[in-house]
Amino acid sequence: MTPKAPNILFVICDQMRSTALGCAGVEKVLTPHLDAFAQQGTRFTNAVSNTPACTPARATLLTGKHILSHGLVNNDMQLGHGHQSLARCLTARGYGCGYIGKWHLDGVNRGAFVPPGPRRQGFDDFWAGVECNHNYFGGYHYDEETRQPEWFDGYEPDGQTDLAIDYIEREADAPSPFCLFLSFGPPHCPYQLVPEMYRASYPDDTIGFLPNAVHATIQDPATRGKLAGPADLAQEEHDARKRRVIADYYAQVTALDACFGRLLACVDEQGLADDTIIVFTSDHGDMLFSQNRGWKSKPWRESVGIPLLVRWPGRVPSARVTNGPIGLVDLMPTLLRMTGTPIPEDIEGLDLSEFVGGNEAAAPKSQYVNFPCMPTWFRDPEWRGVVTGEHTYIASRESPWLLYDDAADPFQLRNLVADPASKGVVAELHAMVQDWLAQTNDPFDTSEQIADRLCPGHVNCVLPNPPLEEAIRLGQRERMLQRAGRKPN
Repeated sequence: MTPKAPNILFVICDQMRSTALGCAGVEKVLTPHLDAFAQQGTRFTNAVSNTPACTPARATLLTGKHILSHGLVNNDMQLGHGHQSLARCLTARGYGCGYIGKWHLDGVNRGAFVPPGPRRQGFDDFWAGVECNHNYFGGYHYDEETRQPEWFDGYEPDGQTDLAIDYIEREADAPSPFCLFLSFGPPHCPYQLVPEMYRASYPDDTIGFLPNAVHATIQDPATRGKLAGPADLAQEEHDARKRRVIADYYAQVTALDACFGRLLACVDEQGLADDTIIVFTSDHGDMLFSQNRGWKSKPWRESVGIPLLVRWPGRVPSARVTNGPIGLVDLMPTLLRMTGTPIPEDIEGLDLSEFVGGNEAAAPKSQYVNFPCMPTWFRDPEWRGVVTGEHTYIASRESPWLLYDDAADPFQLRNLVADPASKGVVAELHAMVQDWLAQTNDPFDTSEQIADRLCPGHVNCVLPNPPLEEAIRLGQRERMLQRAGRKPN
């Protein structure tokens, strides 16, 4: 290990779309710390989640492999132990690797303790991970010795940020570099579980809609993606409810921005700014009523597009904005190259260190995006596609499905797939998709075929979750009652 090897601080949130940044100039979101950070590094406006759902995206990020190669084709599956993950590679290089926050790579039991060993995928220096929790006022991590939950006071990201700051301060003078992942649960729903001070920043009457969400109706969470809402609701009532949801989503983003600002201040105070690669991103986006849909797993920009900000003073250009396509699958080999760490031979992502370092000519022509195992309650089919510097093209198993000119139509309002003038573009991009299918050994099977093969025990292409551990369930109930001003029984 050379003394010049940089630290890595990797901050990832859940379900934050690419336009939910003030500096993006699209949505009126208050993100002063992220905006300032973007000026200190590079903002990638065409970053994508290759498979936009939590578990598949996180497995892709850590393994540098596309979905059928790592095998986690839907949420709540366990990542196999045989992958040379990012943390395993860095540990072999001499790094100390720590992990704080949402993990979602260890199977169906969302409240279970993830024990030391191979299930932590190389994050062996420090662990305060939790499999999956979206009760942001009932946040916890496990004590390593007692394996009992340790509860955060108040808002979960605040407590996780405290742990991250403690870790950075401990490691600041260590002889070896560190890689710390801080994984936030927000702005994933339930959006309203956010401190009131941030909710107050977004009065409902200040919330507008993206052009592709103007006519959307409210969606019933129980149907997870199907059109719903009482039939007798006027559009004005739909709009009022939509505004509150979007306002709470923005409040979650602003709350995370404050946490990120605290992290940056700690890095500066410890004198680590020049020696630390800092990455901010998300596992996928959120439709938030665009295209009359919600959540993730969809092929449109709001689901596929993610924020990606990278800073490394002197190595990554400052105040740079680039539209070159880059995916989560590429971050693992790129970070390995940037730290001088060997890249395993079976990696499918691209080493884009030259592109990240400022060489626009090194940007790839396309990113492969897909959702091969669609739960049956979604009304969209399984899909494969590409995102280029100019277009988004998506195919179903039956035929070409979507084509957008993203430069001329950034809100993807006009599907050009059947436009005679776009015939040549459709043919070119469809051939590109066929190349990606061949490269990733993807036969474009049905969701049921894939689930039968890779998800034993699935129900409608999803693995059912067991009840939470009793200690978690009771602890969260107690905190919910306390927050409501009531005493537990």
